[in-house]
Amino acid sequence: MIPVPGFEAKRVAMFGLGRTGLGVARALEAGGATVLCWDDGEARRDEAQAEGLELHDLYSTDWSQIEALVLSPGVPLTHPAPHALVLAAKAADVPIIGDMELFQRALDASGKRARMVAITGTNGKSTTTALIGHLIRQAGGNAQIGGNIGRAVLDLDPPEDQTIYVIEISSYQLDLAPSFRPDVSVLLNITPDHLDRHGSFENYVAIKDRIFANQTARGYAVFGIDSEPVARLCTNRCGQQAAAGSNDGGPKVIPISARKSLGRGVYVLGGKIYHSRSSRVEEGADLNGITTLQGSHNWENAAAAFAAVRVLGIDPAKIADGLKRFPGLAHRMEQVGENNGVRFVNDSKATNADAAARALATYDKIYWIAGGVAKAGGIEPLAEYFPKIAKAYLIGNSAQDFGATLDGRVKHTLSGTLDEAVLQAAHDAAKDDNAVVLLSPACASFDQFPDFEKRGDAFRDAVRALAQASDKAKQGGGAAA
Repeated sequence: MIPVPGFEAKRVAMFGLGRTGLGVARALEAGGATVLCWDDGEARRDEAQAEGLELHDLYSTDWSQIEALVLSPGVPLTHPAPHALVLAAKAADVPIIGDMELFQRALDASGKRARMVAITGTNGKSTTTALIGHLIRQAGGNAQIGGNIGRAVLDLDPPEDQTIYVIEISSYQLDLAPSFRPDVSVLLNITPDHLDRHGSFENYVAIKDRIFANQTARGYAVFGIDSEPVARLCTNRCGQQAAAGSNDGGPKVIPISARKSLGRGVYVLGGKIYHSRSSRVEEGADLNGITTLQGSHNWENAAAAFAAVRVLGIDPAKIADGLKRFPGLAHRMEQVGENNGVRFVNDSKATNADAAARALATYDKIYWIAGGVAKAGGIEPLAEYFPKIAKAYLIGNSAQDFGATLDGRVKHTLSGTLDEAVLQAAHDAAKDDNAVVLLSPACASFDQFPDFEKRGDAFRDAVRALAQASDKAKQGGGAAA
């Protein structure tokens, strides 16, 4: 845990008592604050009380006695409408902040020479975060990995001089972190997402850009320029720095690409990472044959990770070796089994069309399981990949709408449930060569599962059950013979 200083003997309100909120409350108390905790859900209030935290109905509090309101990332700050407690705090001029702001303040007050790499983007940030942390550890460094992935940021170990924090940060968290200042910031890509919470795509882009806002000339800014909105931000920042001269204080810009060579930056061509500096180009690593980093989207993630750890001083040979040893992440193009010559790939984390596109682009002869709670636009943006889909198996609330999109273009069936889809897809794919059964839903999971992890776990269990049934059938056949 990282105790949060600056609120000794002061009253701090904490609203939202999920994983992040509970970690914040404990860290504030460890720093000497009196924390008044509340959540609209009774179960979460009970959990907080069981941990010894003080509950206080914030709807009836005296805000003049509150030093700050710490808001869980899941609580609306601006859109579709500010939460009632946000309005109450603003009316009393009480600052509204989040866990990342407290983390930054704790680092600033620690006096340690710890460093921070922060990663954001619409897609790929969890894989890139895990990959950067893995590369640092493989090279012998002390990487603390957390934030929007794994451990809550304030539940990480306290800073030491050699600590490198590798932090995944969401747009919700950036919105509540006015002084957030990584040593290395990575913005992978931006596509329309969470617009209900940000009001417009322009607002969403502006919030993502905040990851660079407080960086100084000692920092580094990594931009994934294969994404058009990110490329514009990169161009704008470079233009502003050129206009201001070399002493403007902004971070050093490093563009990265998985689609084209760059005169300056890090890029991937033919599965190989290259690091270009002026007229000098060095081959950094070969990604071919690394099964956990398949596809151009993972090449982009690997390029971003290479750029980030290289500026931390890690030798390219160690980076290349670490890339080969990356185990990958669950639910992100995770191969969970092979049965009757058919590979089964769990990409449950693909909760929007852009994320699903990355998996569909990677494989051929796809028996595609899709559906759930659809995002705006549905699956029409995936039309260019329809020729690669042998058949689709549609589940959840979106099944009928997705079926209408696929009519006359892709063979499909309304499977309804994930278990049924796995059985049907496995049966059909077994008749084909080099087939892949791919769960890449392009949807949220909340109609049938509490989260994408549970959906991916159910897929893995269904594939395991198939393998067990196949083994029993083979054993039975052998005994009969």
